[in-house]
Amino acid sequence: AYVEILFSLTERAIARHEVREIEQRHTVDGPRQEVTLDEEDDVVIIYNRVPKTASTSFTNIAYDLCAKNKYHVLHINTTKNNPVMSLQDQVRFVKNVTSWKEMKPGFYHGHISYLDFAKFGVKKKPIYINVIRDPIERLVSYYYFLRFGDDYRPGLRRRKQGDKK
Repeated sequence: AYVEILFSLTERAIARHEVREIEQRHTVDGPRQEVTLDEEDDVVIIYNRVPKTASTSFTNIAYDLCAKNKYHVLHINTTKNNPVMSLQDQVRFVKNVTSWKEMKPGFYHGHISYLDFAKFGVKKKPIYINVIRDPIERLVSYYYFLRFGDDYRPGLRRRKQGDKK
């Protein structure tokens, strides 16, 4: 228990330090030209992709429509596809999502867990969306995905595929 508490305190201290560094960089670099956004342009949608729920198809639709509807699509790639972020990474993620005005309105997608932006003092929080699927159908889809792969990245060899017989 003591190790967990110590780890948590250390992680928080590092996160606070990183926030201070970002703020200092902003002042050291001098005032940046502030981009102001209309209310409808200051929107970020975070699509938490649940595997085997047509997330690739849904994301492809977002990419197909982004230019026509004037929004940006961004893939959130987490380390080793681990959806849980450390406190340090959470601070960075919140800072990036809320301050990157050039990428708004934005549709961010990836295999990530929900993050409460209000916990970090953010007033204009992103909108989270998910697509869900019947659990049995999802399991059947996953079985065939592991057995035969997919058409999206046919050359990719996944370590869980194993023997296809």
